[in-house]
Amino acid sequence: MKNILGLDLGITSISFAHIVEDENKEKSEIKELGVRIVSLTTDEQSDFEKGKSITTNANRTLKHGARLNLDRYQQRRKYLIDLLQKANLITSSSILAENGKNTTHSTWQLRAKAVTERIEKEEFARVLLAINKKRGYKSSRKAKTEDEGQAIDGMAIAKRLYDENLTPGQLSLQLLQQNKKLLPDFYRSDLQREFDFVWNFQKQFYPDILTDSFYKELQGKSKDATSKAFSKRYHFDTAENKGSKESVRLQAYQWRAEAMSKQLSKEEVAYVLTEINNNLNNASGYLGAISDRSKELYFNRQTVGQYLYAQLQENRHNSLKNKVFYRQDYLDEFERIWETQASFHKELTDELKKQIRDVVIFYQRKLKSQKGLISFCEFESKEIEIEKDGKTITKTIGARVVPKSSPLFQEFKIWQILNNVTCKRKGIRKKKSSAKSTELDLFNEPSQTIFSLDMECKQLLFDELNLKGDLKSDKVLKLLGYSPQEWEINYNQLEGNRTQKALYEAYLKIVEMEAHDVKDILQIKSAKDDWSLDESPLSASEIKEKVKAIFQTLGICTKILYFDPLLPVKEFEKQDSYQLWHLLYSYESDDSTSGNETFYRILEKKYAFKREHARILANVALQDEYGSLSTKAIRKIYPYIKENQYSKACELAGYKHSKLSLTTEELEARELKNIIPLLKKNALRNPVVEKILNQMINVVNALIEKNSERDAEGKITKYFHFDEIRIELARELKKNAQERYEMTQNINKAKLEH
Repeated sequence: MKNILGLDLGITSISFAHIVEDENKEKSEIKELGVRIVSLTTDEQSDFEKGKSITTNANRTLKHGARLNLDRYQQRRKYLIDLLQKANLITSSSILAENGKNTTHSTWQLRAKAVTERIEKEEFARVLLAINKKRGYKSSRKAKTEDEGQAIDGMAIAKRLYDENLTPGQLSLQLLQQNKKLLPDFYRSDLQREFDFVWNFQKQFYPDILTDSFYKELQGKSKDATSKAFSKRYHFDTAENKGSKESVRLQAYQWRAEAMSKQLSKEEVAYVLTEINNNLNNASGYLGAISDRSKELYFNRQTVGQYLYAQLQENRHNSLKNKVFYRQDYLDEFERIWETQASFHKELTDELKKQIRDVVIFYQRKLKSQKGLISFCEFESKEIEIEKDGKTITKTIGARVVPKSSPLFQEFKIWQILNNVTCKRKGIRKKKSSAKSTELDLFNEPSQTIFSLDMECKQLLFDELNLKGDLKSDKVLKLLGYSPQEWEINYNQLEGNRTQKALYEAYLKIVEMEAHDVKDILQIKSAKDDWSLDESPLSASEIKEKVKAIFQTLGICTKILYFDPLLPVKEFEKQDSYQLWHLLYSYESDDSTSGNETFYRILEKKYAFKREHARILANVALQDEYGSLSTKAIRKIYPYIKENQYSKACELAGYKHSKLSLTTEELEARELKNIIPLLKKNALRNPVVEKILNQMINVVNALIEKNSERDAEGKITKYFHFDEIRIELARELKKNAQERYEMTQNINKAKLEH
C-alpha cells in the first residue's frame, strides 16, 4: 500500500487529499479530503496577485518610522530646553510658544528679526526651538528615487545669469556659438522667468493666442503635450526646424534669444514656448524644487525664516507646508542668528553654540547598516551551532553574495547566458547538434541546423555585450553575419553589462562636455538629439580606444576603462576600474549642500576628473539587488565558465552546483525528520509566501500526527510518513513578482480593448 498526499497550493486556500493506493487499483481509496483557509486580507491578496513589491509590513513600518521621528524630535526639544535652562537663557516658567491675541505668526516674525536685530533671550529660545522642529533636507546620494528628480548644483550658472542679465536661452546660445557641446542645468525659477518674459513680450503681437486661460493650460505639460495644445486649440503647428543636429540646436536657441526682443511668427513662438516648457517639465521634481528655493535664498540674501515670513506678510493664509530647504540653509540661518545675538547676550558662548548646533539640533546618526540582511553565498557558507542564553542555536557564517552591479558579476552573468544560447534555422524542431564548428561563420554548415555557439562567437558577443549592454536577438544574429529572417536564437534579448554601459555613457557625456561630438565619435547617423551606445556601428574595442585617446588628452586616468576578473585577490581589489565602481556603489553623502563634495574631491584626486565631470558620474544609476554567489565563489568559477555550462564550471571549480539535489543512493540513505519545522518569522522576504508555506506545513504536520501510531496514553510512538507528495501550484504562485505584474497589466489592457 502506498500513502500519497496531494496538495493544491493557492493564494487564499490549501486543498489536500490523502490517498491510499494499492497495486490493485480497485482497492485504492481516498482516505481524507480537506481545505485549509489562508488568512490573507483583501489588500494582501490583491497586492500579491498584481506583483506589487510592497510587503504587508510596509504600512506598519511607515507608521513606526513616523513615531520614531516624533520621539527623536521630542528628545531633541527636551535636551535643547535643558541646555537653555542651564545657560540661564530661560527658566522653567518661560513661555516658549505663541501666547495671546494676534500672535499666530509671532515666532516667524522673531526668527526673521533675529538675523539683524536684538531679541530677548526667551524669544531667542523660541527661535531655536522653531529651527529644531524642521531642520531641512539632508541629501543621500543612494536614497534618491526617480520621482524625486535631480538636485540642481548650478549656483555658478545662476550667478552668471544674474550678473549678465541673461536668460537660459541666451546663455545657451552663447555657449553653442563658442562650440560648447554640453549645456548646463538651469534652475526652474530661471526657466520660468524666461517663459514668462517670452510670453508677455510676444503677447502684444498675438493677444488672441497667448491668453491667460491658455497659459494655465500649458503649465506642467511635456514637449509633445504643449505642441499638441497649440495644434488642437489654434490649428497650427510649431515651426519646422530641419537640418543637421548642430544647426537645429543652434536655430532653436537663436529663436529663444530673439523672442526676448523682436516679433517672431506665431509658429516660431509656439516652438520657443514648447522648448522652454519642456525644460521646465524636466527641471521639476522634489529635489529640483529644493535646489530652486536654496538659489532664491542666495540671491535675495535671505534666511529660511526671512523667506517664509515674507510669504506670510504677502498673505497671512499662505501655506508653509512642504516648503522644504536644504539642511545647509538651516545651518546658515543658525550661524547668522547666533552671530547677531551673541553680540547682545554674553551667555551665548562658543562652547554652548557647539553643543546646541552639533549635538542637539543638527546631529543626525548615520543610517544603520543593513548588511546583515544580505544572503549568504550557497557555496562559501556553512552552518554552525553556538550557545546563546543557555540554548544551542544554528548560525550561518561565510561570504555574502555580490551586488548585481559589480563588474565581476556583470561579466560572469554574460558568459553564463552565452553558454545557454542556441541557434537554429527558423521552422526546425530537431535536437541540438553535438558537433561544434571552430569557425565564426557557423551557419554556413548545411548539416548543422541547431547548435550552440563556439568560443570565437561567444568572445565576439561578449565584447559587445560587455560595453554596449543588452542586445536584441536580431542584432546578435547580424553581429555573427546571418540573416534574422532565416535564423533565430532562443533569447529575445541577451542581457549585457549594465554597469559598464552606464559608465561609458557617463564617460561620453564628459567627452561631449569637452567640445567633442559624440555622434561623430560613435558614427551614429540618426537625426535625433539623443544617442545610445547600441546605436553605434563601431565595435566595442573601437569605442574603448576612442574614449581612451580623448581621456589621455584630458589627463583622466585611463586604467578605469579596463577590468581583469582573474587578477590575484589584492591586485583585483586595487585595480582602478573596480575601485571606481565600489566608490559609486558605496558612497552615500556628506554634510555639504549637494551631499557630494567629498565624492567630487575623491574623483578629482584619484582619477583627475574635473568637478563638472564628477557631477555626471554622481548621477550614474547602478543596478539594485544582489546575485546568488559571493565574489570569492565567482572568481573560483570564472576560469571555467567561458567554455562550460554553469553546472560543469561549478564542478570543475570544486563546487556541487545542485547542492540540494541528491543522488538516488543519497536519497535512500538520508534521514527524514518526523515533522516539518515552521519557517521562522521573516525567513523569506515575501511575507505572503511565508504565510502560505507555513499553512501548508501545518496541514502536512497535522496529517502526519493524525496517522501516527500512539500508545495507550496517546503519545506518538512511531511517526507516519507519506510515500509520495504531489503538489499543484496556483498560476500566481508559479510566477515571480514581475511576471504577475505583467499578467495583471495584460488583463487590464484586454478589458479596455474589449
